[in-house]
Amino acid sequence: MNKNIILTAETGSDVTAELAAKLGVYLVTMHVNMGDQTLDDGAFPPEEVCAYYDRTGKVPTTSAAAPYDFEKVFDEIHAAHPEKQIVHLAYSAVTTCSYQNGVLVSEDRPYVTCIDTKHVSVGQAAVVIEAAKFLEANPDADVEELSDFVLSIRDKVKMCFIPKNLDYLRAGGRVSNAVAIAGNLLALHPCIEIIDGYLMARKKYRGAMDKIVPKLVEEYVERNNLDREMLYFINTPYMDAGVRTAAEHTAEKLGFKKVEWMKTGCVITCHGGPGAFGIVGFSAK
Repeated sequence: MNKNIILTAETGSDVTAELAAKLGVYLVTMHVNMGDQTLDDGAFPPEEVCAYYDRTGKVPTTSAAAPYDFEKVFDEIHAAHPEKQIVHLAYSAVTTCSYQNGVLVSEDRPYVTCIDTKHVSVGQAAVVIEAAKFLEANPDADVEELSDFVLSIRDKVKMCFIPKNLDYLRAGGRVSNAVAIAGNLLALHPCIEIIDGYLMARKKYRGAMDKIVPKLVEEYVERNNLDREMLYFINTPYMDAGVRTAAEHTAEKLGFKKVEWMKTGCVITCHGGPGAFGIVGFSAK
């Protein structure tokens, strides 16, 4: 354990409570809004997001971690470890006000530093996991050394995902009804990449998910020159078993030494929907 620093991250990072405990990371709660109910992300399974859409035809909306959520976690940590600094590794600042809320709360807490990971979901998790490994390997590291490491690693993390269909993007107002209907009829799947914190639609793939996933993996790995040591695949509710098999076989063919699946929580499920597939890796550059 590092002598000087404790890490925090939002639940939208999809770092599970079990993994957070193992890493020594504290989680700050984001929120999901279903009708007139506001629920804590992580307090219920993401399958309930899908069930709500099936019942209502509406996609739940998401809310940032509020100042109160940060105050609660920061003060709990400081009370237990007054000698330690807190470094918050935040969900992409351009997608939510969560980072800004963390900065606001840190203004009268000089022992807190907030860093924008410029990632969401498993991309953010990858940054958090690597930061935790760095602290374990460098027990005397200070905040400046950790910050330098995080800023270097976040630029190497590459993430994309493709939805199974366009229903959630349509219901969430991100594409029109006409585009969604045409896209579903033609089996089109836009590849959403995380670029400098933004979720940007790039190339479209056409066909069944288990058929296009190998091509997506091969192209994304090559274009981003991903290091073959480690690759994360993103598992969403109700993902087809054939997609998982196709992804694993492709990673093995490409020579990846370790592949790990991480399941999306409620926040990113609201955006990608059930059956979406994603990739997170590290650029070798």
